[in-house]
Amino acid sequence: MASIRANARKILCIGRNYADHIAELSNARPKQPFFFLKPSSSILPPASGPVLRPTGVNLHYEVELALIMGKTVRDLDARDEKRAMDAIDGYAVAIDMTARNAQDEAKKKGLPWSIAKGFDTFLPLSNYLPKTAIPDPQNVELWLSVNHEMKQKDSTQLMLFPIPRILAEISQCMTLEQGDVVLTGTPKGVGSVVVGDVMKAGLRVDGKEVEEGRIEVEVQEKGGSYAYKET
Repeated sequence: MASIRANARKILCIGRNYADHIAELSNARPKQPFFFLKPSSSILPPASGPVLRPTGVNLHYEVELALIMGKTVRDLDARDEKRAMDAIDGYAVAIDMTARNAQDEAKKKGLPWSIAKGFDTFLPLSNYLPKTAIPDPQNVELWLSVNHEMKQKDSTQLMLFPIPRILAEISQCMTLEQGDVVLTGTPKGVGSVVVGDVMKAGLRVDGKEVEEGRIEVEVQEKGGSYAYKET
């Protein structure tokens, strides 16, 4: 797992890729894929500590399927599905943590919202999953629970933009490099967690849990001098 963080020069995150998630946040449905960046320093490997909630942050979870790139590619054609899928080395389950109040304020004021996604520990990842563990990444069930209560559970079949289209759109804007991590969007059911909550997440293939894809992580207070304040 250390190698995922060490090799990820960038993390690219597809937004609004599940219709019900778009509706629950009252966002507009995109006409084409769009993406934002998270720093590699936000990666939290398994069993390496808690998610740290900065003071004043309304902290939200978003479970996602992560793609680990195995090749450096640019200008992919969305119709060339084989080339796109061949560029993937493996997968992981990810929890894209979001400082929702910071993001909401930035959106209203037309400001960048990198800080809302970029705090340390804001990307818990599972162990690396080889491609053999997920024969069809467009047909797996993602799930996330908080304190044993199921919050998210949906199939990647519901993605508005499939994986080849996602990789094509990104690679036509910037080179996808070997080791980069691509988050493919979150299904409905996102919500807040507070200090003391325990999140678990994972995925199922043909109804069977992929054990190496499990995440279990607690939320703790970050401490320190930072406190979220209106910009």
